[in-house]
Amino acid sequence: MKIVTASQMQELDRRTMASGIPGEELMQSAGEGLAEAIRRLASNHQLVDSPVLFVAGCGNNGGDAFVAARCLHEDGWPVECWLAGSEDRLKGDALAWFKKMKKADVPFLAQEDSEQWKHATECGTDAEIIVDGLLGTGASGEPRGIVADAIQFIDNQTGSALIVAIDVPSAMAVHADLTVTMGLPKSGSVQPENIDFVGNLEVIDIGIPSEFIEEAEGDPDLEFIHPSDLAPLFPRRPRDAHKGGFGHVLCIGGSKGFSGAIAMAGRSAARSGAGLVSAFVPDAIHSLVALAVPEVMVHSSMPDGKWTAVMAGPGMGRSAATREQVLQLLETSAVPLILDADAITMLAGRIEAISAAKCPVVLTPHPGEFAALFGLKVEDVQEDRFGMAKMAADRLGATIVLKGAGTVVAAPGVPMAVNLTGNPGMASGGSGDVLAGIIAGFAGQGIPSFEAACAAVWLHGRAGDLAAAEKSQASLIAPDLIEKLPEAFRNISCR
Repeated sequence: MKIVTASQMQELDRRTMASGIPGEELMQSAGEGLAEAIRRLASNHQLVDSPVLFVAGCGNNGGDAFVAARCLHEDGWPVECWLAGSEDRLKGDALAWFKKMKKADVPFLAQEDSEQWKHATECGTDAEIIVDGLLGTGASGEPRGIVADAIQFIDNQTGSALIVAIDVPSAMAVHADLTVTMGLPKSGSVQPENIDFVGNLEVIDIGIPSEFIEEAEGDPDLEFIHPSDLAPLFPRRPRDAHKGGFGHVLCIGGSKGFSGAIAMAGRSAARSGAGLVSAFVPDAIHSLVALAVPEVMVHSSMPDGKWTAVMAGPGMGRSAATREQVLQLLETSAVPLILDADAITMLAGRIEAISAAKCPVVLTPHPGEFAALFGLKVEDVQEDRFGMAKMAADRLGATIVLKGAGTVVAAPGVPMAVNLTGNPGMASGGSGDVLAGIIAGFAGQGIPSFEAACAAVWLHGRAGDLAAAEKSQASLIAPDLIEKLPEAFRNISCR
């Protein structure tokens, strides 16, 4: 999905209104989409009918909040709206929807001075969802006065409430759990330095004609991974389908003490729709892996098979034998090869073998593994995640999945893709093994490497979000992601 600047989005809005769609109607679509996003968030977190507080500014962001507050109120939700400023400052479409909200008897309070906001900050609120509708993409400069006080109030509630930002977090000073953006994702929201403020990013269709979106320039080097782009990768399966039609994935890894890594990778490959999954593991852990994943055919000597993708790395260990095994795979594989964890680390000093491979190669490094591979410092990688991912893809001729908050997928000759599903609860052992297995599962079904990586990254993060909503971020473990993969798939496929 295209990523646009604030000015490009404003031009899209202008063209849409000039085509005959009133601004009031666009605001209605935005607010209704926001209300639906809040419903989904509340449902996932078991917060249905929980109190929702809208904190609105006097601009169009406030207008979107007024529409959503009215929608939820009419559904019977306990809703309240606070305005950071005086009603007299409202105008245009925002004023029109404000009047409709008040007519619907939504509880409302205008907080017009700093003392009121300071008092609110000290006292807190019983709302379990707080919506930041203060400042949008049209705002510039540092927030001042009561708007700054309102921002402080919202950010002070992050320990007790979920925070939803409208379009963008106000002044990139509000730490949102979810940002609901209108029309298209905004360039500022996907920058690595802003990821902690944006949280998950959901895009709402507000009715901008598709031809206008196609004509919009957007960022030529970066796109946003969106489920609408992924759905075509998973067409309807024919009724006479059989397991041989969905690939045979070989997962290589594991070592004494590290049987769980390859077991999780194999299971996630199977959960990703691969028809058959085999695993090649050391004899010392054969029985452990075989018992852990009965759906995977486990071997302690290299099996014969017509693989459609090979994945190597999880739990392999950092030995000379690992290096030689990975180098041999790069030299001999005729099918997509996904390298993760130890398989990446052991290629430091031998990266020319990657570019020499005759098969598509996907590397899934976290920043530490990326730094080790290229002899860099982790700080250097993190300071320029987009640039580093592009450099690696071009230099190695491979698909690079640079993991972390705002995972970046890069491949030669195509725009990079950035993902904003996922959460800090996924920062635990085994999460990367699950991702590698999903990519292998998709590649084994014939999905091209770059697209397979993009789809896997999005679904992996979405599964993590669903698991965290149910179990909490703090208690999340890697197998929870595999359990939630089927539910995540429902976001891109009806079957």
